[in-house]
Amino acid sequence: MKQLTLSKPFTLTGKGLHTGAMVEATVMPAPEGHGYKFQRTDLEGEPVIDALAENVVSTQRGTVIARGEISVSTIEHLMAALYASGVDNALIRVNAPEVPILDGSSKLWLEAINATGLTEQKAEKDFYVVKHKIELADEATGSKILILPDDEFSVEVKVNFESPVLSNQYASMEHINEFETEIAGARTFVFVREIEPLVRAGYIKGGDLDNAIVIYDSPLSQESLDKIADTMGVEHHTVDGFGYINTKPLAHDNGSGIQPQHRAADGQQQHTRTPAPPLSFPACRQNHRQGRQLHRRREKCHHQRAVLPRPLPSGTGYARSAARGSHGTDRRSSRAQHSR
Repeated sequence: MKQLTLSKPFTLTGKGLHTGAMVEATVMPAPEGHGYKFQRTDLEGEPVIDALAENVVSTQRGTVIARGEISVSTIEHLMAALYASGVDNALIRVNAPEVPILDGSSKLWLEAINATGLTEQKAEKDFYVVKHKIELADEATGSKILILPDDEFSVEVKVNFESPVLSNQYASMEHINEFETEIAGARTFVFVREIEPLVRAGYIKGGDLDNAIVIYDSPLSQESLDKIADTMGVEHHTVDGFGYINTKPLAHDNGSGIQPQHRAADGQQQHTRTPAPPLSFPACRQNHRQGRQLHRRREKCHHQRAVLPRPLPSGTGYARSAARGSHGTDRRSSRAQHSR
């Protein structure tokens, strides 16, 4: 199976979630073996940062990569969209220290990639193959990740925020083709009780009800709610009970179900160094920080990488196909197939 890149550049513009500044991001085709790289066009010399696990320096309210003092944040939604589309090589040029948040999901990125189309390159894809169970637990957050060999790439996520609005939740992606319809629209979310501390810490200056789901699950006075609204520069809202304070309809009838789906999108973008191997990726209370730890654990198993298809044909059995060195077939949907 050959590597893929974009057929031509595309540009999207929007607010930065944390800086509040208007940001322009141009996603460009890149040569074989390039991978994903981010370029800060607003800085002298236009420095480039490789989107690799070893370059992740923070996972507080998003994923931040850096090289020295130069950083780019909130890259996860774009990374997930590129990966789900089968893109191997891309250069992302941004004129700010973060990627635009857009509507708080991967949806608009994915639509732009689909409209642009993909071009097949000459080099073969490079795959990371999971041959054994990998477990990771983060005692600080209670998050756990378990990776298992499987015939196809799949993700299962369970979350528990100990919230009266968000009870125990579960979401799954059985096949990468489901990303567009089931995962891409999952949006960033925040609890009202978190907003003021986040603002004091210098985050979410560009957050609003159009680019995030806001969840009210802890009693606050109307005065406190008005103060938060003024801090965020949004209209005052009178809240009669716990629930969602939102100007856009939720993507799913079970509104809170979008929360684990957003975690599933995060989990998927955490596998972007190489195309997806056949694996099952269950996660409990998975978060950005644990994704970084998982990447670094995976780097220690770098010798397990091999050139294999993405994904292997269903039902053939991973061990048998790998042993034969079968390259299988590309079973992605026509959306994810390259355009000529």
